[in-house]
Amino acid sequence: MRIFIDIGHPAHVHYFKNFLRIMESKGHTFFVSARERSIIFDLLNKYKISYFSRGKGSDGIIGKLFYMFAADFKLFSKALKFNPNIFISFASPYAAQTSWLLRTPHIVLDDTEHARFGHFFYKPFSKVFLNPSCFQKDFGKKQIRFNSYSELFYLHPNYIVSYPDILTLLGISENEKFALLRFVSWKASHDVGHSGLDLATKKQLVNMLVEKDYKVFISTEAENKDPFFDKYMINISPELIHYVMAHAHLLVTEGATMASECAMLGTPAIYVNSLDTGTLREQEDKYQLLHGFRSSKGVIEKVAELINTPNLKETCQLRRQKMLSEKIDPTTFLVWFIENYPESVKIMNENPDYQDRFK
Repeated sequence: MRIFIDIGHPAHVHYFKNFLRIMESKGHTFFVSARERSIIFDLLNKYKISYFSRGKGSDGIIGKLFYMFAADFKLFSKALKFNPNIFISFASPYAAQTSWLLRTPHIVLDDTEHARFGHFFYKPFSKVFLNPSCFQKDFGKKQIRFNSYSELFYLHPNYIVSYPDILTLLGISENEKFALLRFVSWKASHDVGHSGLDLATKKQLVNMLVEKDYKVFISTEAENKDPFFDKYMINISPELIHYVMAHAHLLVTEGATMASECAMLGTPAIYVNSLDTGTLREQEDKYQLLHGFRSSKGVIEKVAELINTPNLKETCQLRRQKMLSEKIDPTTFLVWFIENYPESVKIMNENPDYQDRFK
């Protein structure tokens, strides 16, 4: 089988890396296109995944529309030569539209309810929508729900392993507590009109953690314009960030992906963003693996409460085990689904519990 995958975000590399490895071992071939972004290319190179650059894209809505035509043309030209049997992406309008032009099925994964821009431009052109069971949108007859999270494509225990030297790389001792803070750029199309932590709260948060003898590391998408944060910036290869999260004692993040990743790893997490998702809602309400805030209000108080809670990390690890016992391994599910497509669609529609064999 010839499979065309489009990647537009660093997380997408992680979503598909194990799927690619397993499917290639079974003799399937791939063409991978990727948005031009240094961290995406770094990850693809790290995992030895060959790729084609479809360009940088644009931050503005008008710019995104012009870029769409350019990207579609590039992907169409490459796909004509590759002649894929199927397209797969995480909410890529470019893969969807190219697949439609070639009359080839596009299987789209998505867990972001508020990404209306992407929904509008991929829905009419896609054959199947694969969404987590907690996804709060109804896409109709084409939708198939799987009982898992996107982050378990790479953070399921079947795939993630310990990295014992991570503390040495961070320059901290075994008994030293540390917190990871994540600030986003707010340039994605679904981020327009939304916000997270204000600058004063960010600084107050850092000062409080330092006073409580926490080592503080900051990861940010945005250009760092305030020198206050300079000495806290983390300097580590991007493929190691999940090991940092696994060892951290606390995460405070404006990004939904990193919040969910910490939930998968059993690390206490605080998510600060006016946007909400079904995935994060379930992880908070059902499993108590994170705490969500729509603004800075109440964040400092919650952080103070958590860092003073005895055995917090151990409690979160127990909650993680409960969550994992109830979720499937989405990678093995996707391997089965693609290898058996389109029969797999019929099986899932007639018997959704079939997926339980992938736990």
